[in-house]
Amino acid sequence: MRGNGWVAGLAGVLVVALVAGVSAGCTSGPTGADGVRASGGAGAGALSSDSADTSASSTATPLEPLPAAVPAALAPYYAQRLSWQPCDGGFECTTFRVPTDYDRPGDGDLTLAAARAPSVPSGAAAGARLGSLLLNPGGPGGSAVEYLETAARTYDAGVRARYDLVGLDPRGVGRSSPISCLSGDRMDAYTSVGLTPADQRGIDALVAADKEFAEGCRQHSGAALGHLSTVEAARDMDVLRALLGDERLAFVGKSYGTFLGATYAGLFPGRVGRLVLDGAMDPSLDSVSGNRTQAGGFETAWAAFAKDCAKREDCPLGRSEQQIGEQLTALLTAVQDHPLPTTDSGRRLTGSQATTGVIQALYADFLWPKLRSALTDARAGDGTGLLKLSDSYYGREADGSYPNLMFANTAVNCLDLPAPFGSPEEVQRAVPEFERTSPHFGRGMAWMALACAYWPVRATGAAHTIRAAGAAPIVVIGTTRDPATPYAWARSLAGQLESGRLLTYDGDGHTAYGRRSGCVDGAVNRYLLTGEAPEQGKRCAR
Repeated sequence: MRGNGWVAGLAGVLVVALVAGVSAGCTSGPTGADGVRASGGAGAGALSSDSADTSASSTATPLEPLPAAVPAALAPYYAQRLSWQPCDGGFECTTFRVPTDYDRPGDGDLTLAAARAPSVPSGAAAGARLGSLLLNPGGPGGSAVEYLETAARTYDAGVRARYDLVGLDPRGVGRSSPISCLSGDRMDAYTSVGLTPADQRGIDALVAADKEFAEGCRQHSGAALGHLSTVEAARDMDVLRALLGDERLAFVGKSYGTFLGATYAGLFPGRVGRLVLDGAMDPSLDSVSGNRTQAGGFETAWAAFAKDCAKREDCPLGRSEQQIGEQLTALLTAVQDHPLPTTDSGRRLTGSQATTGVIQALYADFLWPKLRSALTDARAGDGTGLLKLSDSYYGREADGSYPNLMFANTAVNCLDLPAPFGSPEEVQRAVPEFERTSPHFGRGMAWMALACAYWPVRATGAAHTIRAAGAAPIVVIGTTRDPATPYAWARSLAGQLESGRLLTYDGDGHTAYGRRSGCVDGAVNRYLLTGEAPEQGKRCAR
């Protein structure tokens, strides 16, 4: 994804299209170029999951909590009454209003959408209702309303029996005053532009694409474009908490949802109930450091895939990790020079889409067989498999339309942090360090970060630490070989939070809760149902 990095993670949103439930995380999975290097074996330069520096940035300032009392100007928003109506999937849906600008509530409102699956006590799962459990699948840009269907089907029966599961689409996302940027055909063109320009012509094409995207967002999204920050979305969650009648917020956030949940805790520490932050982001990192360390996360995940692939008869790239890494580089370079035909209405697979397809499959190890098959076909001259994986990352529908996920993703990222780079020249100077961190994906991730340089509104946020002093215990989950939210980020966030409890999943893929580890699921479910947080430093496997 262009902007400040790949989609940090949807637990079940995009991957749902493939396997019903990654969150993009969910179970956990995927959601977002081309970042190839001329040479380099698998895993070279990858970050060590346990030894990477987890100290907060020295330039990050603490996030200060808001006053405990609701300001008089906001009282009408906290006094609304929700009207729940039956909606698709057997759920109940509602809408409510929030101020577009919390500092100027008289300047207009946004309408936000929420859906819930009411608690259903039965049998051994019966017990006192615990309130509402808000969910966020990640992104930024993932629809929690859509994710509710996955959660209602897969979350622990005891949790579903005692909580109303609630999905709130953040402002600008899904059904909540969604922003729009480009038509389907222009998004097709945007996703095909190369992210590893070799000459001025390639740089000009990339800059033109980023400017077209930004201008489309400005034209189609209006004043709301400047008010889609994570801080504002967290304040919206507090309005909904009050309207639901809960004194404290119970919340499960995956990937970007961890940043949203941690931000809520920092702003409203006294209203924190049971918070689960799975696939944690590190708010103390500036956008350059965040992009570079995320590139290292994908390099670590690629190394794990290559190690597994080398043992399998159907591995199309070789029989050693080194050979597999070299062959991937050769293949992606060849596709960049000569796009491959596909069976999709004359579309051809470009280098950026080929790399996006690889990236998509690294979000979840259950997609590795699809990746091996797609790479086999690509080596034989058919780009269909990798194109399907790339389309899944972007959420492209069969009719050529795109959801609003990627529009919101860039908008939120470009507001939350200042642009990593202000010009192509700055990117070029940063490329060598990105490539050292990630030989296969670093170059592309450096160039993809250029998009925010042309964003039509200025960033309102900056790197910061979150202490949430006085909050109840908060569970932070990190997966050791998570591609999109590297394990070091979870260690850092848990260390920043005064009441953070780090739960480690030793495994592959993006996020951990609901992904085949009885140890993780048991610890999280026990915490949600009893408030008993896992002991600090607990480690789990499948």
